[in-house]
Amino acid sequence: MRRVGLILLSVCWFASVHAVAQESVLGPGLTPYGAELKGNDAGTIPPWDGGLTADKMPPLKSQLEDPFADEQPLFVITAANMGQYTDQLSTGQQALLKRYPDSYRLPVYPTHRTAAAPQWVYDNIAKNHQQARLVNDGNGIEQAVGGVAFPVPLDQAGQPDPLKILWNHLTRWRGIHVKADISEAPVHSNGNYSLVTASQEALFVYYDPKKSWQDLDNKLGYYMAFIRSPARLAGGGVLVHETIDRVKEPRGAWVYNSGTRRVRRAPSIEYDMPVPSAENLITADDVDMFNGAPDRFDWRFVGKQELYIPYNNFRLSKATANAKTLLQKGHINPEPTRYELHRVWVIEGTVKKGIRHLYSKRRFYIDEDSWSIVQADQYDARGQLWRVHLSYLVSYYHVPVTWGALTANYELESGSYFAGYLDNANGMAISFDDDTLSSGYFSPQSLRRMGR
Repeated sequence: MRRVGLILLSVCWFASVHAVAQESVLGPGLTPYGAELKGNDAGTIPPWDGGLTADKMPPLKSQLEDPFADEQPLFVITAANMGQYTDQLSTGQQALLKRYPDSYRLPVYPTHRTAAAPQWVYDNIAKNHQQARLVNDGNGIEQAVGGVAFPVPLDQAGQPDPLKILWNHLTRWRGIHVKADISEAPVHSNGNYSLVTASQEALFVYYDPKKSWQDLDNKLGYYMAFIRSPARLAGGGVLVHETIDRVKEPRGAWVYNSGTRRVRRAPSIEYDMPVPSAENLITADDVDMFNGAPDRFDWRFVGKQELYIPYNNFRLSKATANAKTLLQKGHINPEPTRYELHRVWVIEGTVKKGIRHLYSKRRFYIDEDSWSIVQADQYDARGQLWRVHLSYLVSYYHVPVTWGALTANYELESGSYFAGYLDNANGMAISFDDDTLSSGYFSPQSLRRMGR
């Protein structure tokens, strides 16, 4: 099971005619992604202007260029002044500031709403808005493909539906075919750590432009990874077939053991299985901030809030190449991080009676422009805040797509944390293409053939 855990971790303004067309589908004042088009009254959140796209940037070479490199922080939030900003800080961020009063801080910069997606994704979102629906008590969806399922996530009474909001995170745009050579590290309370590097590959079947929703066969995507270092672990692999409705059809998972050169089923890779490579600092359903079936929790909508969240972390993306400087005792080095004020949807799940999960409650903060869970507060069986998870978003403007440049998963009491999406030493750690590989490529037979 240790081998399983080691590799689990992982435009111009629209023309006015086009904008009117989008608004007539999603509603007045909404972006094609379903966010509020306007900024806030204070002017600290600007209107969305189409996001950051390739035509606004120099041609991509080996690394992302930072369009905001010359900006300086507006201010820095610390334990000493956090009282001025509590309304814009999550419970978890406040806890981290209190836990590390002398070193943890949030550098706050001007807000830029850079999230964007290709036009064909916007077109699919508009169609999903007309027809997508929850099924199986909200544990599955139908009549949605190629875009967030519920850009206007309201129930029949016109109230925000927490399950629809959660499904938007699960179905958000992350590209079609993605490859990455990245590292991860559990960092002990004394600051010691060791890196594990893996080659990872994912095909988001849900975003195959040739498929209709009827063609998905209940498949959301495929994921395969192999450990590359350290040498004593190299060669082990994992394959996951992620289903849309996990209650109807469980996730398919297989592991390859390089010592025995055998592939076996791994049905335990789900829910709150502790991830061994993270030294049990995260669970299987913590990967990508949340994945899998929502059925073990009762969900409620908390509200929509203006919050300081990690955003446009171009500088941090480059800093992941130097783990020695980035991975500090207690938390990552805050100096290259960037926080901005954005609107987030806030939902909360409480574990159902009679159901087991390591978390008794989890609260998710979801960026309105990208539908990414950007912060998460996780509570233990006593109802105490236990873990705080952060995804440091960055714009891959050449695609365009918004995704994490780094994830950090903090355990408050122990002082340990787990960092993922490390090691950008070779330029872009994540590569995107439009290939739609056959399902046979992501098969147990391929796992065995490509393992060593």
